[in-house]
Amino acid sequence: MSGQEHDFSHLDRAGRTTAGVARSPRLAVMLTIGIGVALAWFLLGAMAIRGAESRLVGAPGDVLLENLPGLPLPDFLDRFFALCLAPAPLAGPTGLQAPALVLMWFLMAVATMLPSAAPLIHTYCEIADTARIKGEPVVHPLVLVGGYLTTWLCASAAFTALTLAVYAFASSGRMLDPAVGLAGAAALLVAGFYQFSGLKQACLEKCRNPFSILFANWSAKPRRIFRLGLEQGVWCLGCCWALMLVMFAVGAMNVFWMALIGLFTLIEKQTTGRVASRVAGAILLVWAAALLLVSA
Repeated sequence: MSGQEHDFSHLDRAGRTTAGVARSPRLAVMLTIGIGVALAWFLLGAMAIRGAESRLVGAPGDVLLENLPGLPLPDFLDRFFALCLAPAPLAGPTGLQAPALVLMWFLMAVATMLPSAAPLIHTYCEIADTARIKGEPVVHPLVLVGGYLTTWLCASAAFTALTLAVYAFASSGRMLDPAVGLAGAAALLVAGFYQFSGLKQACLEKCRNPFSILFANWSAKPRRIFRLGLEQGVWCLGCCWALMLVMFAVGAMNVFWMALIGLFTLIEKQTTGRVASRVAGAILLVWAAALLLVSA
């Protein structure tokens, strides 16, 4: 592309900024991811505030949430929140509550897991920039992101089915309250033991070394890059699915635990060795044992 084609001096400031973003896939992708993560956290935070306001018995963090300023939200968001915060499984229309829960779990995945995929996406953008400079065809990075998020969308459907199953038998009166007793302890036990498993470490290794995987599977075909995003999403899911079960023990709309899990996932993927995984696993197992003792 010639220098004349890169000349945006005839545009106003907003036009030059927009053209610069459009010309840089890396910047456009990172902005898209940042906006998506921020929007997911905003919606989850607003839902958590609604849940704290409607709870008769306060949960940890409710006092802080109740004191946050309420925001006027569109009616469709209030209906979405009401379906997710229903007092019992399938209390709302059967055809609407399940999709609402899928969307809720997907927002949680975007908020907590997508930031940990940023190194993978950034690495892809760097390889793509090198290929583009050489004049080689390149698939837009958002195709890779789309494949990654598709995996988590499928996982969200599975978590929704588990949510409906757990709360169909739980003593809790509300859909997203903590699953206490055996249900909560079982979630913590599974999450804790999985932290020590070989499968967990194998998935972590794949997530920690994105360059070799991307370089070995590089392609100029969108279908293959989308499939690569799916595969990387599966490895990420293999790292984190058990940690997502912790949300059953603390309450699915506990934004403080969401943030903690998201931060831990990011740290775990960026560090080497097994220390972080084993420490987290030990904490979860002790927590599960304590919950069993209290419930006995």
